[in-house]
Amino acid sequence: MHIIPIVDFGSQYTQLIAKRVRDLGYYSVVVQIDDTREYLDSPCVILSGGPSSVLDEDHPLLPQWLKKYEGKILGVCYGMQLMVKELGGRVVKGGRGEYGRVKVRVVADSPLLDGIPESFESWMSHRDVVKEIPSGFRVLAVSENNMIAAITDDERYWLVQFHPEVRHCSYGFEILENFMLKVCGIRPDWSLEDFVHRKIDEIREKLDGGKAICALSGGVDSSVASVLVHRAIGGNLINVFVDHGLLRKNEEIEVPRVFRDKLGMNLVVVDARKRFLERLKGVTDPEKKRKIIGEEFIRVFEEEARKHDVEYLVQGTIYSDVIESARSGKTTNKIKSHHNVGGLPEKMNLKLIEPIRELFKDEVRRVGEILGIPDFIVHRHPFPGPGLAVRIVGEVDEESLRILKEADRIFIDTLRELGWYDRTWQAFAVLLPVKSVGVKGDERSYGRVLVLRAVDSVEGMTADWSRLPHEILDEAARRILNSVPQIGRVVFDITSKPPGTIEWE
Repeated sequence: MHIIPIVDFGSQYTQLIAKRVRDLGYYSVVVQIDDTREYLDSPCVILSGGPSSVLDEDHPLLPQWLKKYEGKILGVCYGMQLMVKELGGRVVKGGRGEYGRVKVRVVADSPLLDGIPESFESWMSHRDVVKEIPSGFRVLAVSENNMIAAITDDERYWLVQFHPEVRHCSYGFEILENFMLKVCGIRPDWSLEDFVHRKIDEIREKLDGGKAICALSGGVDSSVASVLVHRAIGGNLINVFVDHGLLRKNEEIEVPRVFRDKLGMNLVVVDARKRFLERLKGVTDPEKKRKIIGEEFIRVFEEEARKHDVEYLVQGTIYSDVIESARSGKTTNKIKSHHNVGGLPEKMNLKLIEPIRELFKDEVRRVGEILGIPDFIVHRHPFPGPGLAVRIVGEVDEESLRILKEADRIFIDTLRELGWYDRTWQAFAVLLPVKSVGVKGDERSYGRVLVLRAVDSVEGMTADWSRLPHEILDEAARRILNSVPQIGRVVFDITSKPPGTIEWE
């Protein structure tokens, strides 16, 4: 099996490159610039983008092993600029830069752009520009602003300024496929079925007959992680469901019913509502919320582990959690601390097992299908580990939780009834710490503001707001306003990711 290394220079899209390569049927790994392992036998290497400038004195440099590498290289954005500088070209500060959707025009034939229209829509994110290409190179494409968008030496280097890994790049997948098949000449040799078999063997070998507990929330990620580990160690896995009071309405009843009664899995339910709400009292900063929740989770699991004489904790951490918490690499900027990654305490008595850490959300769902997990679990909308604490902007209290639980359930039920739940990737409600004047029963009212949020995505790293029909929004808003008296106004969020995140906190 070929291993395709993706050298990470800190781009939030680095893992997307790895995912796109896997989607094409090749096993990719993300490597840091200071990794000691060498990939000299790999047929190709991809250099990611990144937030740095090659004009800065302390900019990230190529890994030492890459200087001995003789295979083919695809450079993306910063990866392109770094190779241009290394090979004797010139990179300068751009006057305007290019961000978001930018038209690109193909100006020369090449296997990399074979079958790509003469003009296509790309995704750019750069200010520095390539002014002079290295000796022996030729220009393959330029942007609508006449900036160099792609170059090659026709032998080893294939460099692009745009981001083919982002789904907004209209022919990005085809360009990556061209690089693997037509430039590098390698055929697909990896699948998620391979991943499942390899991971089960890996977990079985690591635990070697030992026990583990699993942080089971009932969501897609933790469910897949639990079943995957269960396949490896069977009854030695104890699932722990923590009711922290921040769950969706009736979740504390529905999750145990599904996993204990329908799936027959070992399940321990811990009522921790009081301790979580006490810790969150007076806290409004979202990063503090996540860290408090992350630490409290671990303390609960440590207590349960001592009861069952267990030293391993299974978590449903996935790639997007790692990336946004800035734990994928030293050059990656933090977006927010996920409770199960950046929110973990520095000192903990449990050893982590994160079997799906390398996978994106859509890959996790596919693994769930391979494992035979029921469809109603595999295709549930994502739900954040910190729960409603990050959907209540500001302080979390019992009244706000009651309001949000009821409003969120009405919104989701409306989508289900009208056939739109499965047509959106994720939908939920957010409660704001502001009030708005209204009129109810011919009298002045002064109620809370509720935000409805629905997005379409594949892997969760980028997302577009869902174009819900107006009649759906109208029905949901009327039901909420009629049933939840504390809410006086309902609005709909039309922010995509980027520039926003999917969750509000």
